[in-house]
Amino acid sequence: MGRYLLRRSANYLVLVLIAASLTYFLAALSLNPRAKFDGRNPPLPESSITLTLDDYNMNPDTPVLVRFGHWANDLVHGDLGKNIDGDRVNEDFGRRVGVSTRLLLLSTIIGSAGGVALGAIGAVRQYRFFDRFTTLASFFILAMPVFVVAVALKIGATAVNGGSQTIKVLGEYDAQYAGQWNFEALINRAQHMLLPALTLIIMQVALYSRYQRSTMLDVLGSDFLRTARAKGLRRRKALIKHGLRTAVLPVVPLLVYHIVLLFTGATFTEKTFGWHGMGELLVDSIHKQDVNSVAAVGLFTAVLVLIAGLLSDLVYAALDPRVRVS
Repeated sequence: MGRYLLRRSANYLVLVLIAASLTYFLAALSLNPRAKFDGRNPPLPESSITLTLDDYNMNPDTPVLVRFGHWANDLVHGDLGKNIDGDRVNEDFGRRVGVSTRLLLLSTIIGSAGGVALGAIGAVRQYRFFDRFTTLASFFILAMPVFVVAVALKIGATAVNGGSQTIKVLGEYDAQYAGQWNFEALINRAQHMLLPALTLIIMQVALYSRYQRSTMLDVLGSDFLRTARAKGLRRRKALIKHGLRTAVLPVVPLLVYHIVLLFTGATFTEKTFGWHGMGELLVDSIHKQDVNSVAAVGLFTAVLVLIAGLLSDLVYAALDPRVRVS
């Protein structure tokens, strides 16, 4: 098992290096940081713009291989460079990772677990009212873009509030609770988190339930399940211990990769509800022509893929002993 994971880690690490490098080259060659300083009134001296871009390692006139060498050297020392506004990317990056973690951790756990459970129950009750209703609701939700679900929840919350602020519809917290983590501040943050978390939960439950229902149907008539029943196991225990454990195997990679990559994929949810996380950082960085920030998000995404791959391998090995090779 140890050698297996070591080989997989080495493969993923090579892919991370390739993906991060390609992301930097793509950003450096396609974005134009100089445009950030053009059109100002009064106009900035050209020499001043050049010095600033050189300091940020974003001067398009510098050969891209030279810029990549500087970026890679800083990266080895744990420095992601400066963003287009002159601030350290590390500081903004760390803050936004924390924001995305607070939003995504609970919602992804609930959403994935709820989707698996809903799909499994729907398969067991195939063609009954519960199965037909959840199938119709899931396809209805999946047919809508995530920002439509988010806006609908905002409209519904505004109607429920009726002029009050019980359910917060924008931001991570009220201004007076900035930097505070006492009981009142936690309640306020929970009020702000409710709608964006619910948006992610709804979308994930709808998605995972479809996959889980399909895989669960494949094992309901299997010989090993009938054998388990014949040995005296109750139907519910046989379905959970043998049926669900087998049916969840094909869904494991999707679950793990989707959960981990939500850190940079919840862009529309973060933008709609004013959460300044990793998804928003990617969109804003491209809009600002910020090469270093885009490269940092690309590196972060590549590392997430590595982590997701290793987690997927571990979960798969835990559920299916046949993949446990030495």
